[in-house]
Amino acid sequence: MSEAPFARRALTVAGIERLGAYSVLRLADPGPEPQPGQFAMLAAVERWGGGADERPFLARAFSVARWQGGESHFLLEDVGPGTRRLCELRPGEQVWALGPLGRGFRAPEHGRRAILVGGGAGIAPLAILQDSLVQPATVLLGFRERRRAQGAALLRDAAMATDDGSVGHHGLVTELLEAEIGRDPAATVYACGPAAMLEGVRAICAASAIPAQLALEAGMACGFGACFGCAVPRRGGGYVRVCVDGPVLDAELLDRVDEHAGAPA
Repeated sequence: MSEAPFARRALTVAGIERLGAYSVLRLADPGPEPQPGQFAMLAAVERWGGGADERPFLARAFSVARWQGGESHFLLEDVGPGTRRLCELRPGEQVWALGPLGRGFRAPEHGRRAILVGGGAGIAPLAILQDSLVQPATVLLGFRERRRAQGAALLRDAAMATDDGSVGHHGLVTELLEAEIGRDPAATVYACGPAAMLEGVRAICAASAIPAQLALEAGMACGFGACFGCAVPRRGGGYVRVCVDGPVLDAELLDRVDEHAGAPA
């Protein structure tokens, strides 16, 4: 696993690209190289605050979507003042980055294929995971509607589902997963997305005794396990901190996926 520096780094924006409802923020980044599933805490160096007194925002946690050519890529959606500020950055501006942090995905065991299941902005860590896999993976992505479905361009050869039927399967991405498992259950499932989607993936895989690794996205204030803001209950009692025990957890560690532990839909 890559170890994060003890201090945040000022990284320069190399570019920002639009993918429908999303933005891909590209930061010039000399490393360390992240493991698929790890994340970074990001904050704009300038104008990172709100209100009359420009009270500072907390840094935001984002999964690394890709690391290549000396750049780290992050998938953003404008859902509030902090993400709006990041989405409006332009080349040459700077971002404070702390990371890579957390525990990432593990490769599938021999003889098992990988099925990647993502929803909404939660597709981000599946892109870098797809890049790292030796064997081709089956990719299943779900979105609300056509504009968000343009985010699928982040990955290759994805089958899609949309809530309104505007692209691909009219329904839930978990329905695609059930069909895929029925075709060939010798798989390991990797998932990131809204909490309801993750809970559906967990339940489907538990019923079929299929191993699954879930990348959770509970709200984080620190990234180092100090604040306990991202704690989620684990099977058998106690809690895990998403930022240090995860964000990638084996699905069997959870009785259910809490509502606050998923990505935006």
